[in-house]
Amino acid sequence: MHQFSLEYLRCVNCYDALDMEILEQSHEIEEGFLICNNCNSIYPIISKILIIQSDLVSYLSNRTQLGGYLMTRAKNEKIKSFVKNSLGKIKTSYSDATPIEKRWVITYKNSIKSKFYSHMKNSLDKLPKSDLALEHGCSIGYVTKHLATKHDTVFGIDQSFFAILEAKQNNFKNLDFFVANSLNHPFGKNKFGLIVGLNLLELIEPLDLLNVLSNQASDMILISDPYDFERGTNSVKQTVDSKSLRSELEKRGFVITSNTKKPKFLTWKLNINSRLNLHYKVDLIIAKNNKKISRGSNLSKTIC
Repeated sequence: MHQFSLEYLRCVNCYDALDMEILEQSHEIEEGFLICNNCNSIYPIISKILIIQSDLVSYLSNRTQLGGYLMTRAKNEKIKSFVKNSLGKIKTSYSDATPIEKRWVITYKNSIKSKFYSHMKNSLDKLPKSDLALEHGCSIGYVTKHLATKHDTVFGIDQSFFAILEAKQNNFKNLDFFVANSLNHPFGKNKFGLIVGLNLLELIEPLDLLNVLSNQASDMILISDPYDFERGTNSVKQTVDSKSLRSELEKRGFVITSNTKKPKFLTWKLNINSRLNLHYKVDLIIAKNNKKISRGSNLSKTIC
């Protein structure tokens, strides 16, 4: 974790500012804790990665293999003890998501040459520079790293520790990644000039996510999704489609750019393994906070 990130982070339980205890440090914080003196919440930093979940015990309850990995990876005994105590408090162990999250890291690494990512980068390049940018569900950080080449300070968050571990393999001094929940994010009332959320609506309740994104975005939102909601018991409760998604953004005070008013059908190819590929047609929406329109911007006519 970069030390500059502390300025932007807040407790996910009470939204108060956080203090830092550094246990191991090089050019980043290798190990340590963020501590909320208001509600006594503690968030560990392990292998340069901040895990800022509202309840670490709950987070590890379906990631017990990850808990074992964190214990062996940690260098400082205080961190090891903290993780061990959290694992010891797990009363019910659910199906372990660790192997699946590891496999998806490989899948995304094998799929970054998909034309979808080229289109996303081209679309993002046409958006104005911002002081702060954030990608929700950033996975291995391929798009987030591209954002860091243009915007002043960039963050990426994802629920998968191993995706963030891969994302942290970079040399950007203005970029940081955290293991965090989008619906209970660690940024308090901070506003971002650009918010990005790619292909998340089947994983996170769409309307809840839109509430978060619209509250965080001071200027632009970029959202993409294939609307693949058929996920059995893991399906979201309330789905959206290309029309309702645009309508919901407009209800929240955003104007859809002219070139994304109509649904897109962008090819997204995921290489699952040597015998299986997934081919999606993904929609893309770029929306501008209506408060910015009054400044006379022609942006809605120029973004594709």
